[in-house]
Amino acid sequence: MTDLKLLALDEEDLKIVSAHMQDSVFKPHDIDWSPKRRQFSLVVNRFVWEAADRGDKGYERRRAVLSFKRVEAVRALGVDRDSRNDVHSLLAIRFTQSGEGPDGVIELTLAGGAAISLDVECIEAQLADTGGAWGTANLPKHD
Repeated sequence: MTDLKLLALDEEDLKIVSAHMQDSVFKPHDIDWSPKRRQFSLVVNRFVWEAADRGDKGYERRRAVLSFKRVEAVRALGVDRDSRNDVHSLLAIRFTQSGEGPDGVIELTLAGGAAISLDVECIEAQLADTGGAWGTANLPKHD
């Protein structure tokens, strides 16, 4: 399997990135927000949905980075940046346009009612697998 690399420049692209990021897990220290560079990034263990239909070969996770550029502000609910033990699961990524222009809010919806909101000038996101892949017997399930 080759490494996944995706670029999102509009809402439709972001929906594709969201589908590939569903059920990714991360710890709070995997979050990086640089106001000076206006960049937000998240290092995750991504569930490889594109290979999940392989049947009895099991499932796979890969290390990946999701980054957003042109970020003006970041807000979080239910994410304790000082916690070393919390593990968050990303459920979806959504964009809400603010007005007539390309600016708006990108919301990362997390399990357990937590969320991260990014005020963005426009959608500019990248998802890239960065290395290590490993097998897992667990297929994520949702109620």
